[in-house]
Amino acid sequence: MTPEILTGLLGLVTLVGAAFGYWRYFESRVAGAKDRADKVAEDLAAHRLHTAETYVTKSGMREIKDEILGAVSGIRDDVRHLATRIDGMHEAANKVRTAPRRSS
Repeated sequence: MTPEILTGLLGLVTLVGAAFGYWRYFESRVAGAKDRADKVAEDLAAHRLHTAETYVTKSGMREIKDEILGAVSGIRDDVRHLATRIDGMHEAANKVRTAPRRSS
């Protein structure tokens, strides 16, 4: 073999080796990205599960709100009734005091 052919083969081997090395580097980067994407997908699934277990739904929130507003309304009615009773007691007490006294 002549030196020109050997030099050409050496250049070809170098070129193929560089291409193979670049391909392996690229492949390892893609595999790393896939691993990170899988990890993110697992984390997202865990977060969704945590959210579903921990937080209340809109319909559940509406039910709770309706119960609280109903209780507050009942308390408001009770306070109004109590105020009416207190007013009645004061009126009765004033009527008793304003009655004319008998002289003996």
